[in-house]
Amino acid sequence: MAEPDEDRCRLYLITPPAFEIAPFVGAFEAALAGGDVACLQLRLKDVDDETVLAAAAALRPVCHAHDVALIVNDRPDLAAEAGADGVHVGQEDAGYEEARRLLGDDAIVGVTCHDSIDLAIDAAEAGADYVAFGAFFDTGTKEPKARARLETLARWAEISTVPCVAIGGITVDNCRPLLEAGADFLAVVAGVWSHPEGPGAAVEQFNKLIETVGQ
Repeated sequence: MAEPDEDRCRLYLITPPAFEIAPFVGAFEAALAGGDVACLQLRLKDVDDETVLAAAAALRPVCHAHDVALIVNDRPDLAAEAGADGVHVGQEDAGYEEARRLLGDDAIVGVTCHDSIDLAIDAAEAGADYVAFGAFFDTGTKEPKARARLETLARWAEISTVPCVAIGGITVDNCRPLLEAGADFLAVVAGVWSHPEGPGAAVEQFNKLIETVGQ
């Protein structure tokens, strides 16, 4: 996942927690046709390891053909086996150190920090490539452990150069305050895959708004 370009926020797409691989690859390709995407986090829930690896094998060439990083959620061991570009770990998952050991110095390792600057500082000092704050809005994807505040994004932008990801119920209609507060990446699930005009239109609209706020 590239560093933000001249403070321009970028999209961090997250897969739905359940999907059929072939149709989703098509939806992902449609999303990429809509504009800039930094990375895709593979976040399948309640499936076996083989299903995760099969999804990663199908998505990885599409990601790399478009210079999009493939991130696996929770499981650094599966990320390594899948040849993914990195892993995202929560506070209850494998720790940062274990993820780095399994994936190596060149991999992307991101860490969930809820609404805690202290957790973010710990992750950044350990070497995390990004920290994630959220949830900022209601989300049907998972029950959030914390509700994050815009002040957290603004404070992080003041004290650290480590990129931050805003996550949780983000849509084209509600993301402007996150952009104005200093989010480096917007993590989006339903706001893209369930957009009424399709994932390509969603990505296009997000990027237009990002450009507008950045001017």
